[in-house]
Amino acid sequence: MRVLVIEDELRLAENVASALREGPGFAVDCAGDGETGLGLARNLCYDLIILDLMLPKLDGLSVLKRLRSRQDQTPVLVLTARGEVGSAIELLNSGADDYLSKPFDLGELLARVKALIRRGKGVAHPTLQAGELVLNTLEQTVLRGGNEIQLSPMEYRILEYLMHRPRVIVSKQELLEHLYDYNWEHHSNVIEVHVSNLRKKITRIDDSAALGTSIETLRNRGYRLLLSRGADTDDGESEA
Repeated sequence: MRVLVIEDELRLAENVASALREGPGFAVDCAGDGETGLGLARNLCYDLIILDLMLPKLDGLSVLKRLRSRQDQTPVLVLTARGEVGSAIELLNSGADDYLSKPFDLGELLARVKALIRRGKGVAHPTLQAGELVLNTLEQTVLRGGNEIQLSPMEYRILEYLMHRPRVIVSKQELLEHLYDYNWEHHSNVIEVHVSNLRKKITRIDDSAALGTSIETLRNRGYRLLLSRGADTDDGESEA
């Protein structure tokens, strides 16, 4: 998942970004003022925005209202200082999804971030299931038929993203935008390599498995997670 942190306190922003990268393994972009943050939010795709209330150039309330006026429904977690509860309530009424008062525990922040992302994708429970694959977003584990599959961090992130969208075609560009931050230099074949390795790990050798799950590659279109082998194929378009 990809998160935008709009926070002018540099040390706090760095601590939050580090916790998001090292814990859930999110891609994180940071902005030190409201105008920069609004620009990133408008031009890039995020799964969550962490928004400070008091920002230079453009305050948090203005950022939020401008996003919502454009029908941007990205979940927003507001960070407030003590004594700003009234402003926080106004933010919630203006479209924020949750708020957290400073100082806060990073563990609580991570828990709220994960919950908001799940809620934003219509998934209330931390466990995702696709066929015989069971992914626990809290423990970051993947089971197939009750047996744990060992995945690299990037393989896990790709699988989690696809499991939020079973049977939906996800383009390579969409994966790149959600799995890497703004400063990462994209390489054209990095997604193909990770998907190829992931497919080998999650696909059962036994073709008779009724609940077998695999990743289908659609030429010039992207990837989709299939819940049963041979289902939802496009004639002549699938690649190994």
